[in-house]
Amino acid sequence: MTPAACQALLDAMIEAVCLVDPKTLRISMVNQVLADMVGLPQADFLNKPVIELTSAPEDLFFWEDVAAGLADNILSESLLRCSDGVAIAVERKVSRVWLRLQEPVYLVGLRDLRQQRLAEEQLENRMSELRATLESTGDGILVIDMVGGVRHYNRRFVELWNVPTDLLEGHDDASLFEHLSACVKDIGAYRERLDTITNDPEMECTDVLLLRSGRMLERVTLPQTSRSRVVGRVYSFRDLTERLDAQKRIEALAYTDVLTGLPNRLLLGQRVAVALRTAQRNGSTFALLFVDLDRFKNINDSLGHAFGDRVLIEASARIQQTLREVDTLCRVGGDEFIAFLQEADAIGAEIVARRILERLGQPFVLDTVNFSLGCSIGVAMYPADGRTLDTLIQCADTAMFRVKERGRGNFRFYQPQMNVDLLSRVKMDHAMRLAMENGLFRLHYQPQISLVDGRLLGVEALIRWTDAELGNVSPATFIPLAEESGFIISIGNWVLTEAVRQAQVWQSAGRPVVVSVNVSALQFQQGDFVDRVASAIGDAGLDPALLELELTESILIKDVNETLARLHALASLGVSLAIDDFGTGYSSLAYLKKFPISKLKIDRAFVMGLPADEGDRAIVGATIAMARALKLSVVAEGVETGAQRDFLQGLQCEAFQGFLCSPGLAAADFERLYTTLPKGRLHGLAA
Repeated sequence: MTPAACQALLDAMIEAVCLVDPKTLRISMVNQVLADMVGLPQADFLNKPVIELTSAPEDLFFWEDVAAGLADNILSESLLRCSDGVAIAVERKVSRVWLRLQEPVYLVGLRDLRQQRLAEEQLENRMSELRATLESTGDGILVIDMVGGVRHYNRRFVELWNVPTDLLEGHDDASLFEHLSACVKDIGAYRERLDTITNDPEMECTDVLLLRSGRMLERVTLPQTSRSRVVGRVYSFRDLTERLDAQKRIEALAYTDVLTGLPNRLLLGQRVAVALRTAQRNGSTFALLFVDLDRFKNINDSLGHAFGDRVLIEASARIQQTLREVDTLCRVGGDEFIAFLQEADAIGAEIVARRILERLGQPFVLDTVNFSLGCSIGVAMYPADGRTLDTLIQCADTAMFRVKERGRGNFRFYQPQMNVDLLSRVKMDHAMRLAMENGLFRLHYQPQISLVDGRLLGVEALIRWTDAELGNVSPATFIPLAEESGFIISIGNWVLTEAVRQAQVWQSAGRPVVVSVNVSALQFQQGDFVDRVASAIGDAGLDPALLELELTESILIKDVNETLARLHALASLGVSLAIDDFGTGYSSLAYLKKFPISKLKIDRAFVMGLPADEGDRAIVGATIAMARALKLSVVAEGVETGAQRDFLQGLQCEAFQGFLCSPGLAAADFERLYTTLPKGRLHGLAA
């Protein structure tokens, strides 16, 4: 055969082929199909070593055998190297052929397997989807062919019919059908109906089967068709037992939380009761974790209660993932959960607490909204912290509250001292409210003295409380508690009214004195605060210039625009404004320029170390210099020694108050002190 005829023959083939010289093992001729597959012109193949096309180990060994005269043909899968460096799967067949007498050559045929592999992959994916669909349905599925052979089934079918493992592994269809018949109460009716269905391949029907196990199954029978002909039958089985147990499920709702589906307090009580009896017999322990979500109120307020409910569901799921199957998670209301850990010791409780903190500390994403939550956890142990559910919950709640007090986002075990402290706070809160009702609060007045000439510049009103049981209660003790409970608003309003009344008394007596009143942040934020100040001044008939309001720095940095408007409203009344305890907060110089403030009060913490402490000297000096630059007056608090006074005087501080002059005095005692002063000056207290 001539080379031209040979080339024409190769080009007529639909598969990729080439001829290989058996002596040189080089390609002598290729067709266009192979050239297109590799991505090279036909000419580039000529005289190329054949192993450059298919370089799998099997190919290398085969061509070595060809060179030795030991091989005739080969058929298997291999990889074809293309011009772009990609190797594609091919079926490679090599045969020895004779184009001329006694001149054999090797014909290499290559079939592209990519489409076949793609089809196989698609088929496998469809089979995988079918299996996933069968397994994801809540019904039991059984598929049989036309001769009664089992083709498919899912796990739900195995569960509903309680099919033994050996029947499944043995693929014994006859034994499987015998097992199904044996499970039914009325075997005769079951087999008769099955025969009817079998005899009518296109029949569609629905039956109800009663099993010996007490289960009630709905059987739906449908023909399986392919290309418009019946090829088998599909049986689906749905458990109807729940309909019979509807009343039981209704009762179960009484034991679960409607929103999260978690056990409620009632079910928790039953499970803990069982655990208590077991623990009493065995001497075992268990733990109770009180979990309270942090900053959940912000979620409800900003995104709504519906969104908040979804957050609670997600949070409960995260907590549940940290517990064992024997443990119980209960929602007791709002954003509070209780985790009951069966037979857990303190180490186990700590491990779970840390897991919960870690899971709830991870970011939340709902409806593209990203946010963080976190939680605080209190832990109580049985029997160390209590022997009843109520006691354990109370102890865990107390420990959780202590975590909230100290910054949130952590856990603590209950300690007996916590209840002592909490009870003390409860008693003090109650006593504080009774003191207001019974008029036990009173005001003392501490003079503010000029460091220039010793004149009395004003007084600061200081609240005092003497209780029959608690004795003299320091403001440092009850004021923080009042701020925490919100009672500081009532106390602040009383102080304002009483101070204004006393200032008016001194005004009417011809001895006008400027009275300074401390204002809490919570009191200042009340919408009617400016009106209250105006009413107090107007009702008493006090000259507004005789009232000074002392504000903390924390007031000034919150809601700046609203604060600025309120301060200007107060200033328009004619009262003066001062910043109390300056230097302990986060005041901005920009705010000081904007706000109608006339005075800074240096906190006693910076005065105590004067004049020896270098840091205090620098802070006080800088504060006074800044105040002078802003045209603000300065009062130093807590001055107790002459050296402190002299140092402040040297820095040109305008005034001071403290024990060096006088402690806070009752109104009558202050009046006696005032009347003894010639021209209102305290001798020896200024240069």
